[in-house]
Amino acid sequence: MDSIFDHGGFAPCPAPFNMAAHVLALAGELGDKTALSILHEDRTDDWSFHALSRAVRGTATGLRARGLDPGARVLLRLGNEVDFPIAYLGALTAGLVPVPTAAGLTEPEVARIIAGLSPGAILRDPAIACPDDAAVIGLDDLRKMRSLPAAEWHMGDPERVGYIIYTSGTSGQPMPVVHAHRAIWARRMMHQGWYGIGVQDRLCHAGAFNWTYTLGTGLMDPWSVGATALIPAPGTDPARLPALLKRHQASIFAAAPGVYRQILKHHQKLDLPDLHHALSAGEKLSPTIRSRWHEATGGEIHEAFGMSECSTFISGCPADPPQGESLGRPQPGRRVALLDADGPVPLGQSGTIAIHRSDPGLMLGYLDAPEQTVARFQGDWFLTGDQGAMDAQGRITYEGRRDDMMNAGGFRVSPLEVEGALAGFPGLEAVAAAEVTIKTDASVIAAFYTAACPLDEAALRDYAGARLARYKQPRLYIHLPALPTGANGKILRRALREHYEVSDHGRPDQA
Repeated sequence: MDSIFDHGGFAPCPAPFNMAAHVLALAGELGDKTALSILHEDRTDDWSFHALSRAVRGTATGLRARGLDPGARVLLRLGNEVDFPIAYLGALTAGLVPVPTAAGLTEPEVARIIAGLSPGAILRDPAIACPDDAAVIGLDDLRKMRSLPAAEWHMGDPERVGYIIYTSGTSGQPMPVVHAHRAIWARRMMHQGWYGIGVQDRLCHAGAFNWTYTLGTGLMDPWSVGATALIPAPGTDPARLPALLKRHQASIFAAAPGVYRQILKHHQKLDLPDLHHALSAGEKLSPTIRSRWHEATGGEIHEAFGMSECSTFISGCPADPPQGESLGRPQPGRRVALLDADGPVPLGQSGTIAIHRSDPGLMLGYLDAPEQTVARFQGDWFLTGDQGAMDAQGRITYEGRRDDMMNAGGFRVSPLEVEGALAGFPGLEAVAAAEVTIKTDASVIAAFYTAACPLDEAALRDYAGARLARYKQPRLYIHLPALPTGANGKILRRALREHYEVSDHGRPDQA
């Protein structure tokens, strides 16, 4: 049998439609119920469904008053505060196209995005890096918009452009991924296919407001079913998260694998009587962390696989937990296959994980890049670039990337982007970036370089810091007499990883 799993049809998105209206559809019914609690050590900052909806719709009124017409792109340069989701949903309410970006991007990185995006406005916290631009709407003005009269939802074709997010591509430059309003409708497949969430739940997400994983899993999805979102205040020590989970009666906890690693570093046993289960995404969850969490809590972590182009579509869930080291199965409503150049591979064999082009959560395409969009498809299948194997029950085991993309705390990073940023450093002859394992279940980005002699590492770090967001910066700089290359001159990144990981400084017990 071939590796194709068709998990049944999915109800089409209703029309007319608006993504923000869908997220806040229950606000009128739920009224004063808490939609969001920001968890501090000594207090909570609470937002009811009514207050949240009013702030979002007031923001939409303010943005439209600035002369922004439906379809205009709005770049978000906002920090880890509630301003971010309110502005994001406010833009969608007004029919604008919000473009969230990582707060840690440097000014040169943002300048390149602005040049390719041509935004109608930039919503900016002055503490967040951004070139000076006449189209900036400052944080104070943005906050004042919340009290304006509520805008009507801008309804329209669910296939129209809803939002744009950036992902690093193999070309070395961030790729703008265009999604339709219907993408939020497709996330309903996750509600039971991954979360196991209902109106009674209190879902705590450990990520920052301005991370798309938090925005979707931690905020919009809970609100769309009437659940309460719990977000730890910025700067919360991961070691303190269990106490917050217990105090605020979290029933579901979501985080990236690194957060679980930090919690388990400080706690062997966790008393979380209200916690039903946990969720993980952003990077591969190791069996060690999964096992240790079960030993500490008695509960399970349900992992999900996805990407910027289609969010998550393979996962375990409370009703169908994964077995062994599998990711889980395609969520109900998904159609997934594992392919090689000839089509679907036989069950049990390795292939590229692919999702059918009919999936309502799949992107519209890369912005102004039709050739790159077409290149990601094989017939009717969108190729993720990740490898896996499928068993007879449809469970998929992850086998890694087909290309050289790196993972930094849940963000995919292109080695070409890192190499391009470092290439101009004085005295550096050649450089290659690769993800290397420094100890069990932990990896970092390393820059391997050639030069007449080892270069000043502090100067290299400063140089990278001025050109790359923090999460893209190498943590290791390794001088080599030569970089390994193949017969065609291409850098052999696997050889770099192996060189590091078999050397003394790369052994897990030395890290």
